[in-house]
Amino acid sequence: MESKKRVKISELLKREAGTDVLVKGWVRTKRGNKNISFVALNDGSTVNNIQIVFDMSKFTEEQLKGVNTGACLAVEGSLVSSVGSGQSVEIQAHLLEIYGSADPETYPLQKKGHSMEFLREIGHLRPRTNTFGCIFRIRHAMAFAIHKFFNDKGFFYLHTPIITASDAEGAGAMFQVTTLDLNNIPKNPEGGVNFSDDFFGKAANLTVSGQLEGELGALALGEIYTFGPTFRAENSNTPRHLSEFWMIEPEIAFYDIKDNMDLAEEFIKYLVKYSLDNCTDDLKFLNDMFDKELIERLQSVIDTEFVRLSYTDGVEILMKSGQKFEYPVSWGTDLQSEHERYLVEKHFKKPVILTDYPKEIKAFYMKQNDDNKTVRAMDVLFPKIGEIIGGSQREESLEKLEGRIKELEMGTESLWWYIETRKFGTAPHSGFGLGFERLLLFVTGMSNIRDVIPFPRSPKNAEF
Repeated sequence: MESKKRVKISELLKREAGTDVLVKGWVRTKRGNKNISFVALNDGSTVNNIQIVFDMSKFTEEQLKGVNTGACLAVEGSLVSSVGSGQSVEIQAHLLEIYGSADPETYPLQKKGHSMEFLREIGHLRPRTNTFGCIFRIRHAMAFAIHKFFNDKGFFYLHTPIITASDAEGAGAMFQVTTLDLNNIPKNPEGGVNFSDDFFGKAANLTVSGQLEGELGALALGEIYTFGPTFRAENSNTPRHLSEFWMIEPEIAFYDIKDNMDLAEEFIKYLVKYSLDNCTDDLKFLNDMFDKELIERLQSVIDTEFVRLSYTDGVEILMKSGQKFEYPVSWGTDLQSEHERYLVEKHFKKPVILTDYPKEIKAFYMKQNDDNKTVRAMDVLFPKIGEIIGGSQREESLEKLEGRIKELEMGTESLWWYIETRKFGTAPHSGFGLGFERLLLFVTGMSNIRDVIPFPRSPKNAEF
């Protein structure tokens, strides 16, 4: 059987009938009678199965005994026109090899539907379901599209560190990286941890963002982007938060806030269009099974000009809306997902880019406006998600940056290198961060962020 070259099911379904082929994959379903058996086989290359027809005059019951849902097979046979509905071709089996059986009593993915919660408990097997096959193929397509978008625009992909001694967000919710013996932690004379004995000789953490290092790249290479894992040790058990997630962060020299907004809008429209153009079968499956408005919503984003609105005007709309929010809103409050979604879904009915936030609720590195109250921040708000992109024009003035760091009583020791870029050839520059999984929530129509990453990490959950 091995003399033939295996053909992927995604390829077979495009072929004309009339050739002998070798196909390999996992059994989705098996049905039939004593004369004929039909097996739906899937190899992960597409959401669609290929039907294998076993003529029982050529196979024994014993040979097909191990062909159950979940089993892995190699089948050689003739590709013939299908009389059944749903596919144009099927395979008349000549030879069968069972690589691995799956006991129907214990294999957890039987034909009935399964809840998302149950599938999270079997994260080692859930990629074999139609739903997660679709999601992970779309995830791949989006990752490829991100690199293609930036490469075609002349950006350089910069690898920023995963282990870092600085906190880009100033939020403090970081995972520590250490080789110290936790049963015998060395102490300094003041009674604190003596990090000089640690691997890096100082306190180190997993990164929350590649932005600060990304800025260094932009101030040398002009236009860069990062795309890598980031980590937040926040005890957030919500459908929108993960402890380990992926971020895309472009940083661009000589961009002001308007250029930044234009890039963010172009970028996200490109990605959504790429998904519609290249993930048709997977999106159709998710649209039909989970979210009947998914494809329509994706299309509407491409066809719509995003609203651009100041935070001040946004708050005014929310306060006059007559809507009862769980979190009351007033000027100076950090907007919650319910506020963002009201603006997008109810008021404007299209994506919104909110700008010029109060400086008190934003990070130290954002460029201050002349009013001394607001900063040149911008958040892109999307239906069903809320904030999907957060960014800003960065503060290029050494004096203002140092003043803000002092106001916030942040230590400058670990940020000396960042501050120095404002001493030597500083330049206006901007950037933003797109949470990859937030994008995937939007593109797939899933409602929980733990269902768009293969192995979710969240509080009290690091299985698989």
